[in-house]
Amino acid sequence: MDIKLNKNLKTPYYWQIADQIKRKIITGQLADGSVLPSERKLSSILGVHRNTIIRAYDTLKDADLIESRQGVGYLVSYGSSETEDLSENPRHKVNWSHAIKDEYLDMKETYDDIFVKFTEGNKISMSTGMPPAIYEEDKLGEDLASILNESAALPAYLAPYQGDTNLRQQLLAFLRTKGIKAGLSQLQVLSETNQAMDFLITALVSPGDCVIIEEPVSPDVYRAIQLAGCRYFTLPVDKDGMNCDNIEALIEKHEPKFIYVNSSYQDPTGVIMSMERRKHLLAISEKYRIPIIEEDAASELNYEDGAIPSIKSMDRNDNVIYIYSFSLTFIPGLSLALVVANERLIRSLSYLVSIRIMSINWMTQKLLGKYLADGRYYEKVEKIRKGNRQKRDVLCSYLDRATSIGVRYRKPRGGVYVWCQLPEGLNGMDVAEEATKAGITVVPGEVFYPMHNGGFDHLRLNYSYESTYWLSEGANRLVELLRTMYNGL
Repeated sequence: MDIKLNKNLKTPYYWQIADQIKRKIITGQLADGSVLPSERKLSSILGVHRNTIIRAYDTLKDADLIESRQGVGYLVSYGSSETEDLSENPRHKVNWSHAIKDEYLDMKETYDDIFVKFTEGNKISMSTGMPPAIYEEDKLGEDLASILNESAALPAYLAPYQGDTNLRQQLLAFLRTKGIKAGLSQLQVLSETNQAMDFLITALVSPGDCVIIEEPVSPDVYRAIQLAGCRYFTLPVDKDGMNCDNIEALIEKHEPKFIYVNSSYQDPTGVIMSMERRKHLLAISEKYRIPIIEEDAASELNYEDGAIPSIKSMDRNDNVIYIYSFSLTFIPGLSLALVVANERLIRSLSYLVSIRIMSINWMTQKLLGKYLADGRYYEKVEKIRKGNRQKRDVLCSYLDRATSIGVRYRKPRGGVYVWCQLPEGLNGMDVAEEATKAGITVVPGEVFYPMHNGGFDHLRLNYSYESTYWLSEGANRLVELLRTMYNGL
């Protein structure tokens, strides 16, 4: 099918495609009953995302120019039915493919699909970063009942927009253990890191602005930036974290609104940013007056190193926005995050809470505050740290068995991820698909590159959630799968 796409037009591709097919139908070039190319075939011919073809075909279906039939596909239906009396049979169908923004339709969903497989509960998870379930159920039930009894006199189970006052006081003490001094007015409680990034992007950037991020990087970070209509420039991550050697040229040319860095046991590589680079990045921030967003969720899970000062702990000019999440160190499914930042920015975040969600999980805030106050949180983190170190060693021992076929990795000194290079000739997406069939979930490295132009020969492997027994079983299956796929090349 002869369709020409003009990249210089502001008209979306799906509309150009639909319009040209419509003209062919109306002029008789495509006769009634003609079968159109499949979504996959036409997307391949035109070099566009499959969702773009789906949207074009949906537009034509809504105009009653084509229809879809099971076993046949899409075919022209123009003039195939008698003219209907619209007064007797009015049509009120919404054209959803036209109503929904392009950026919410034309998105890769690989990362989300993997998370869905994890939630199905019938796979060994080596994909999602979650803490192990080490809080005793009976005791947890008693604590929840106690919190409800203590709060029985409250008119509603709501927390202040900035977060529960008792929890924030406990968080200030927690932050002091990390060398960070702050006041209550500089602390915002949120439900998770994703929400923190979403709110910060909303408060700090406008469509068309640019930011600097590291690469590879969590999809949750770059997708939030994309959906805000912002541009990003990436800096590579090596064994010492984000490489800032060429950052000044980027700053001077593009004037970014912030610099994002995952400083400790980075997702997905597991590397920790060196002290030299932390100091250098902070100096850059001070020189150009650019905020740094420092995500630091895995910093408590250090296995070989002593505590390394966060960038925020060295910040004397209020330039650093610090995000810490309890998603790796608390109860699975109960996550909270905190943001430490300039008081004016915190007020903006609280305002966003007030208009978007009204209140953050009240019970989780009370429970975490209780465990921080009585010291149980710190005890559990130590238990998680020891267990994760053991499981890291188990996973690495299995990967060592595959070095003969070309598996390579750098043993992480903390965190929850191993960034694994595959044998030559194997593709991460293919391995992830075959791993699912084998009953395990892994994440292909490609999804950690915003332009999907790297990481094809890598996997991100998580070792934190499963028990040692099931992690061993999953790692063994993965290594055997890699051997089979490699020998089949």
